[in-house]
Amino acid sequence: MNDMTTRCGFAAIIGAPNAGKSTLVNKLVGSKVSIVSHKVQTTRARIRAIYMHEQSQVVLVDTPGIFKPRRKLDEAMVESAWAGAGEADAVVLIVDARRGLEDEVMKIIEGFKASNTKAMLVLNKIDLIEIEKLMPLAEQCSAAFPFTDTFMVSAISGSGVAKLGAKLAEMMPIGPWLYPEDQTADVHLRFIASEITREKIYERLHDELPYSSTVETEAWEEKKDGSVKITQAIFVERDSQKAIVLGKGGAQIKVLGQLARKEMEESFERRVHLFLFVKVRENWAVDPERLRMMGLR
Repeated sequence: MNDMTTRCGFAAIIGAPNAGKSTLVNKLVGSKVSIVSHKVQTTRARIRAIYMHEQSQVVLVDTPGIFKPRRKLDEAMVESAWAGAGEADAVVLIVDARRGLEDEVMKIIEGFKASNTKAMLVLNKIDLIEIEKLMPLAEQCSAAFPFTDTFMVSAISGSGVAKLGAKLAEMMPIGPWLYPEDQTADVHLRFIASEITREKIYERLHDELPYSSTVETEAWEEKKDGSVKITQAIFVERDSQKAIVLGKGGAQIKVLGQLARKEMEESFERRVHLFLFVKVRENWAVDPERLRMMGLR
């Protein structure tokens, strides 16, 4: 294939927490590459996913939600999000249509103005509001910032997503592809495995353990029969949290392991032997080494 017939570039997906950024990335790519949770601030690192459309390869940078930082982990996430915008050929602001121009969205828009950033608007979750409210909301957004384009989508159902993808593909600069055609994510499998387990923790323990845990894949051993042995550490900040993750007689961690292993086997299309351990590390969320390992420093 002649390189000059191909296009390749980066698109930053930006928005307030829970606007639907990860869901949109997953819908565009067609496979699960980004953790999705009802808890805000779940995307801690910039996960790159690859969207193919005709001759274009769009590398999607799924930025952490931009919000008011309260601790070092938060600050690193916000820096990571703005860095994602600065490096991109296209910037997409996703707004939850139900919440509209809330304070966090307006702060992002102010950031666009200050950095002279061009951006396109995506009103997401349009299936969850009355249709007659959509046009006034779009006009309100246009008055707040001169967006280059406006799309109305439902990342969950996929409505409007194909049109957005085609526009992003068109915006990419001419050049050779950076990744093989069948590769969906520039993310190490270890990291995806960690994200899967972290998602299961959120799903089962979100009330008791909101943001006090992270997961690291400490070992990845390829077996001769094609299976893989994965050893992971779940880091919490206190002994009381360790007890919550373990559960009575180890019941909770056993269920977490079963759920995570099942999804890993589906994602990696191979047998997985998963071993989970819980470790207490009081200040993991402010440890520079931990932040570097999460891709945030």
